[in-house]
Amino acid sequence: MKESDIHVVMAGLAEAVKQWPSPAVTIVSQREGNPFKVLVSCILSLRTQDRTTGPASERLFALADTPAAMVRLSKDDIEKAIYPVGFYHTKAEQILEICRVLLERYDGGVPDELDELLAFKGVGRKTANLVITLGFGKPGICVDTHVHRICNRWGYIRTKTPEQTEFSLRRILPHRYWLVINDYLVTFGQNHCTPVSPRCSTCVLAQWCDCVGVAKHR
Repeated sequence: MKESDIHVVMAGLAEAVKQWPSPAVTIVSQREGNPFKVLVSCILSLRTQDRTTGPASERLFALADTPAAMVRLSKDDIEKAIYPVGFYHTKAEQILEICRVLLERYDGGVPDELDELLAFKGVGRKTANLVITLGFGKPGICVDTHVHRICNRWGYIRTKTPEQTEFSLRRILPHRYWLVINDYLVTFGQNHCTPVSPRCSTCVLAQWCDCVGVAKHR
């Protein structure tokens, strides 16, 4: 895939993903428009499928939807609300700690700068970028396993880690696509361009994809 192909590829993706549900964290951001809820739902989503993340977020926010309300809950309360998300014991601790810091240092608000978000325990580049883009609508590139895999599968970049992918995309991806690439590729990667045996025979992007690393497809 040539760099110049990205415009037609992104247009094709925009149409293709309309047939599938948006990622759980995106739904939270669209429904709530609340950076705190985006941050918490991002934490819940790590190593957890969307069908679990969405309901867990709803249960937790029904109990507490601000840092001040959250710290009034016990760790056990949070664990019960978010179960069965992956690593729910650890995530309950992280959520409480983040809320305490938000109250102590930010008057209960969520910072909108990447470096400040990265200072929170349990917040990596994926989560921080999602909060920046979905919570605040600011430029950022969130790279999860789908973005990393598919951009390399296309041959658009050649990287070995999600962090390398983020910085490569920051260099070559036109700014107009920064806010949407994660939504598009998470949805596309979950439903069509899967890690194993992707659906290449019916892919609208097949002519632009180099199929790097694809040993078997449908």
